[in-house]
Amino acid sequence: MRGEGRPPLAKNQLLLQPPNPFSSILNHFQMFEKLNKKQPPNKLRILAMQNITTDRPTFVTHLECGKTETHYAADQLHGLSEIGSPLLVRYDLQGISKAVSKDEVQSRPADLWRYREFLPVRQANNIVSLGEIMTPLIDLASLQSGRGRLIVKDEGRLPTGSFKARGLCMAVSMAKELGVTKLAMPTNGNAGAAMAAYASRAGMETYIFCPDDTPEINVREIAAQGAKVWRVNGLINDCGKLSS
Repeated sequence: MRGEGRPPLAKNQLLLQPPNPFSSILNHFQMFEKLNKKQPPNKLRILAMQNITTDRPTFVTHLECGKTETHYAADQLHGLSEIGSPLLVRYDLQGISKAVSKDEVQSRPADLWRYREFLPVRQANNIVSLGEIMTPLIDLASLQSGRGRLIVKDEGRLPTGSFKARGLCMAVSMAKELGVTKLAMPTNGNAGAAMAAYASRAGMETYIFCPDDTPEINVREIAAQGAKVWRVNGLINDCGKLSS
C-alpha cells in the first residue's frame, strides 16, 4: 500500500473509501470440493452452506460477570458488567451433550459454524459469514530444536487474514440478532479490519478509531472494508473512550 505513492494520513484525519465487495465463501467452497471430489458441484455447495443455513438449537442460558459471577439475561444488549468486567456466555452443557454427538459434529463441513450448538447465535438468518474455514496446523521442522514438535496454526487463511475474524464474525452476528445497526471499535489494526469486513457484509455502519502510530497499511485496509476510520492523538485506551 505504501509503495503506491499514496500520502500518509494526517493525525485525526478521516479516511473514507468504498467497501471491498469481495465474495466470502468461494475459497471455502473450493477447499470443500477438493476434499469431496466424488460429489456433484451443486450438492457440494449445498453441503458447504448447511452449517449457516440449517436451523439448529443453541444452548445459551445466561451471561455472567467474569469476576463476580453475577448473572445477566441472554438475548439482550449489554456492555460490561456493573463493575466494568467483560460478560461471559454460559451454556447448558448437559443439554448440548444430549442434543449432539461428537460424530455428528465431525460429519459436518469443516468450518467455524459446524459448532452451532456451542455458539450464541440463535437464528440462522442472523449469521454473518465470510467463510471461516478450519485452519491447518503446520510443522516447522527446519526451525525446531530440542525435543517435541514446533507447530504453527496458520490463521492467515481466514477471511481477513488473522484470527480476529473468528471473534468478530460472532460479534457482528450477535449485533445483527440484537438489532444493532451501527458499530464502533478501538483497534491497532487487525480487529478493526475484521469488524469492518463483517459489518459491511451485514449492511451495518462502522466507526473505527486507531492510535496515531497504527501502520498505514492497517488503516487503509480498514477503510477498504467499508469503515469510517479516524487516527487519534493518543493510545488505544483513548480510542476506547471515543468509541464507547
